[in-house]
Amino acid sequence: MPFFYFYMKQPPLAEQFRPQTLQEVVGQPHLIGESGFLTRILSGKKPLSLIFWGPPGCGKTTIARLYAKAFEAHFISLSAVFSGVADLKKIIQEAENSPLFHKHTLLFVDEIHRFNKAQQDAFLPYLERGTLTLIGATTENPSFSLNNALLSRVRVLTLHALDAAALGELLGRYEMLRGPLPVTLEAKTMLLEMAAGDGRYLLNMIENIEHARLTHTISVDELLPLLQRRSALFDKQGDGHYNLISALHKSIRGSDPDATLYWFARILEGGEDPLFLARRLIRMASEDIGLADPEALKLAIAARDAYHMLGSPEGELSLAEVAVYLSLAPKSNALYTAYSQARLLANKTSHLDPPKIILNAPTKLMKEWGYGKAYQYDHDTEKGFSGQNYFPDDMPRPIFYEPSERGFERELKKRISYFQNLRARHTS
Repeated sequence: MPFFYFYMKQPPLAEQFRPQTLQEVVGQPHLIGESGFLTRILSGKKPLSLIFWGPPGCGKTTIARLYAKAFEAHFISLSAVFSGVADLKKIIQEAENSPLFHKHTLLFVDEIHRFNKAQQDAFLPYLERGTLTLIGATTENPSFSLNNALLSRVRVLTLHALDAAALGELLGRYEMLRGPLPVTLEAKTMLLEMAAGDGRYLLNMIENIEHARLTHTISVDELLPLLQRRSALFDKQGDGHYNLISALHKSIRGSDPDATLYWFARILEGGEDPLFLARRLIRMASEDIGLADPEALKLAIAARDAYHMLGSPEGELSLAEVAVYLSLAPKSNALYTAYSQARLLANKTSHLDPPKIILNAPTKLMKEWGYGKAYQYDHDTEKGFSGQNYFPDDMPRPIFYEPSERGFERELKKRISYFQNLRARHTS
């Protein structure tokens, strides 16, 4: 057999180091520890259908295989990327007619969130009859990516990204079996950081170092050319997208400039369109700051225009500048709340006409109807304020806008109080 053929047959390092028992799985003690949820399931006599939700490289596929092994089930793997309902039916038919039918069938579906509603519904009759146990793996929030009918028949278990200790344990296992990795301690630390919680990616990087056939211990600078930096965990259409945007929004609302810059950078590193961020910053300027700092909206729009003019990467600094400004600006949702209340009331009272006193009367008939009668031109009054009622006659006067005591809204609160006092004198 030629050497190159034998070499090509070697499985990837991540496959070679795949745990053979649940006790070898790292980073998920809440599931497979002594009192872990999965451990309690395994103490039963029958496997339950599960959905494993977690980031790439955290052990979803490995745990599914070991779960099937623990129950001595017939394990079948299916990828939702390449498969459909026809493949599912074929698998069920083969399982029912197979000599292995005396064994329970455990069907593992990777990327199960990629199945549409109709495809997900195809599992239901087999789960109802107990024909198979379903194990789904997904990186997307099952609450959004899986339909309720399927969710009601499974348990969702959350897996975490591997922390530094778990990744270090994987590296230690490699060195125990293959010998020390020829990199400095600083370079090893960088490897763990670059893995970003992904055990499979860590082993892939180690495999790259193996293939380099190094003859000496290398430093960080020598290591970097051998590796490809892992893409940031950020899906523009998925759950990670909204989680990071939410983190940025909450950091700005919480007046934390450092957290703001961190999540801002995370989102850009993930490949987000900077103009999407610009639009979100403009929204935050109105929703979370409003009239507490009227300059916030101007600067947010200016930052968007600056990015239009400069492009990346120079224009991104303008967006970072306004993000920090927004985080340190006085916060108020008074305008946001007032507008929401006004819209709600407007929807309920859309049948009410404006008071006749403020309606124009361009025709003789409209004057006879009382349009504009007794209207006072505010500029002709002593204080430039007439105190007239501008709401429908049959509607009690509501109060929507209640400014905070922060920033420029303190001044607006004084103005509202001033006009309220004048209005009270006018009506008394």
